Amino acid sequence: MKKQIVATTAVALTLALAGCGGSDPAPGGASTAGGSAAGGSELEGLQGTIGSKDFSEQYILAYLTTDLLNAHGAELEANTKLVGSANVRQALENKQFLGYWEYTGTSWITYNKNTTPVKGAEAQFEAVKKADAAKGIAWLDPAPLNNTYAFAVRNDAATKLGVSKLSDLAALPESEKTFCIESEFSTRDDGWPGLKKAYGINVPDGNVKMLDTGVIYTATQKGADCNFGEVFQTDGRIPALGLTVLADDKEFFPVYQGGFTLQADVLKKYPKIADVMALMTPKLTTEEMQKLNAKVDVDGEDPQDVATEWLEAQGLVK
Repeated sequence: MKKQIVATTAVALTLALAGCGGSDPAPGGASTAGGSAAGGSELEGLQGTIGSKDFSEQYILAYLTTDLLNAHGAELEANTKLVGSANVRQALENKQFLGYWEYTGTSWITYNKNTTPVKGAEAQFEAVKKADAAKGIAWLDPAPLNNTYAFAVRNDAATKLGVSKLSDLAALPESEKTFCIESEFSTRDDGWPGLKKAYGINVPDGNVKMLDTGVIYTATQKGADCNFGEVFQTDGRIPALGLTVLADDKEFFPVYQGGFTLQADVLKKYPKIADVMALMTPKLTTEEMQKLNAKVDVDGEDPQDVATEWLEAQGLVK
């Protein structure tokens, strides 16, 4: 997908939820792993590299993970230099990376070669977890964030046109049904052709502008080229530019829920990795990732600084 994508988002460089069966922090801020929420020594001896795909969200997630695990005794470093989702996945399979954040939809469709996504975030997670387990790759319980495809519209236009979900688009006058999309999305089965069919959107080719991913956000905000722009749901530019994401009420788009993937044998040797990650992962909602991504993509901050400051603010590192 993106980002990948998403995406992908998610998602995954992917992503349910606390109810998927992970270990929760113990009452009073103590980790079930035996250390405090802000640190411990339970991962002493764990060494290696945490990877990332080549976009801001993935950089942030890599630094969040590295700093958090190191605060609990590990000695890890982050590698944010690889380009391309496939290369990052290959580095995990070849055991160059201890782990990295992936998106459920990306693994299911791209790496496991499935053409049809599984409906529902939890069901998709369980399916991809099982498929990757056969390859020696473990998934920890995913974050709530879902870095999937979406369509956004200016806040004032959403009110004016009376739209809040994708199924509202079919009934709009033809003159208002204008779209900005990227070239890859225009041909994907889980992109423009499938979306039009699923939602009954009939629109002439002249109403669709093909733009680069980054340009779509500003074009949608300006409203001259299009009312509706293809976006990735955790992108920080969505709130920064005053855009509203339309609900995918027919669940057309695959779920690109973010989760930490790692070598299964490493998790077997250091099972408390799951306990430590569970202190952080449930906090990473779509909205929270939008805020963190905005600090990098909108405000120009360094991803490592953003990660460290967030962990400190959450009381997860000292």
